[in-house]
Amino acid sequence: MELSDLYSREIIRIAGRLSPENRLKSPDASARRASRICGSVVEVDIKMGDGKVSEYGQEVNACALGQTAASIMAEHIVGSTPDELRTLRHQVEAMLKENGPPPTGKWADIKYLEPVRDFAPRHASVMLVFNAVVEALDKISAPVAT
Repeated sequence: MELSDLYSREIIRIAGRLSPENRLKSPDASARRASRICGSVVEVDIKMGDGKVSEYGQEVNACALGQTAASIMAEHIVGSTPDELRTLRHQVEAMLKENGPPPTGKWADIKYLEPVRDFAPRHASVMLVFNAVVEALDKISAPVAT
């Protein structure tokens, strides 16, 4: 498979659904992740309510692979629990690095990123949004220092 084969019709379609920047004004936590390899940057904002994500915002400056992952995240994160999102991050990483199966259910579109597993330098682009979301969730659950 050639690198250009990664950019399938589905990847381009999903990346094209990415909404423009929509940062939250008063999130419970934010996180920023950047890839040193390609220069992609993802910033996320999360607000929690009743143990689930109630609001989500992000700013994405990434390649089509990072945009695709961010688009899928934005479409499905509201209503998700921290445990679900941590599991999702682990599943995507296992899909890329250990030939694990892609996530299913509402996250099924991640299957279109499965061919990225053969291009290790591109793993970071896909993982940016998942890592940023988990980092923000960790900030929310961390004890407050007094």
